[in-house]
Amino acid sequence: MKKGVVQNIKISDFNYTLPDEKIAKYPLPQRDSSKLLIYKDSQLSSSNFSSLPDQLPGNSLLIFNNTRVIHARLHFMKATGANIEIFCLSPFSPKDYIMNFQQKGECSWICMIGNAKKWKEDLLSMEIDIKGLRVVLNAQKIDMAEMSNRNGSDVIVRFTWDNSDVTFSELLEVAGKLPIPPYLNRPAEEKDDETYQTLYSHVEGSVAAPTAGLHFTPAVMEGLAAKGVKTAEVTLHVGAGTFKPVKSDNLAGHEMHTEFISVPRETIEKIINHTGDIIVVGTTSMRTVESLYYIGKKLRTNPDTEPYKLSVNQWEPYEEDENEDPYIVLRAILDYLENTEQDQLISATRLLIAPGYNFHYPDALITNFHQPQSTLLLLVSAFVGGYWTTIYEYALQNNFRFLSYGDSSLLWKNPK
Repeated sequence: MKKGVVQNIKISDFNYTLPDEKIAKYPLPQRDSSKLLIYKDSQLSSSNFSSLPDQLPGNSLLIFNNTRVIHARLHFMKATGANIEIFCLSPFSPKDYIMNFQQKGECSWICMIGNAKKWKEDLLSMEIDIKGLRVVLNAQKIDMAEMSNRNGSDVIVRFTWDNSDVTFSELLEVAGKLPIPPYLNRPAEEKDDETYQTLYSHVEGSVAAPTAGLHFTPAVMEGLAAKGVKTAEVTLHVGAGTFKPVKSDNLAGHEMHTEFISVPRETIEKIINHTGDIIVVGTTSMRTVESLYYIGKKLRTNPDTEPYKLSVNQWEPYEEDENEDPYIVLRAILDYLENTEQDQLISATRLLIAPGYNFHYPDALITNFHQPQSTLLLLVSAFVGGYWTTIYEYALQNNFRFLSYGDSSLLWKNPK
């Protein structure tokens, strides 16, 4: 589908009434006891998530997003009594996530500021007890000229602290709060530290959970393995913009946020060699896997493409003809990794998947139920060929729980 057609999609066509009582404010005590809506061949049915191994063919490949949510919200109290919240979005210096988390003494982040009018140029400080030691953490805004292509109210904050034995990751873990979604209308609680992380999360960086994975338990994973289902991992660090509703009348006015992605060589090889169905867990895994196609096309055209030019733009799928074999372009990525002596592809994506998008790899999607007028709902609509209204009406009428802590769905791609 051409870019102009997609840009003219009206977001009002992706609205529905979501009563507050349908929003799950807390998860169920047992993760895999959540309900599972199944959509296949235009037919709808219900089951429990614990039955997932029975729903998937034995020779399937399940792809997970292994990102882990960080304690991204820091609350500083000024001498005046004003409470300033600093919401860490993504690392600025060093830009590499791992390097930034390992910093001792100083680092900078792109942040959103709560109660920003109360914070001018003064230095914010807080005392933290960590490892039995008193640590003073300071925060100061950096000149905005250092930051290009920033989003709206985002600012750069330089953090400094007075103990060179403590990493920034350790500081966040102790001083920060888990950023649970605002639509839960409650503060984060201690148990959210466990329930708002997936079973397989281990790469720090997200400010929101890839919630489709919250339903998996050891028992489900064991059942999948016994069935012969293979697994692979990707990383997409979920940004704050993922769950924001589209506020413009049509897609032309919506700017997708940039998110870090990392895909191991092993995962790309598994996708190339797999002969059965490919099922992605969550919209973040979907966007990561599909971004590989556009990165591979660039490398197939020019194997020496500079790393920063590999990042996927939101309109790329709608500007070029789909004339490449999706598996041949993946081999171009493998060649690139071999030539640059890397074990994983590291890049970024702003990929917007909307109705009219041509999917290249996944056969099915496991996902929760999303907010009205969100890009996540647009992705679901694109995958099921526009039948999202039928699916969501069924979920509402059959008491499915919605959003991050809600129930799940297994959606099979509509055949063309």
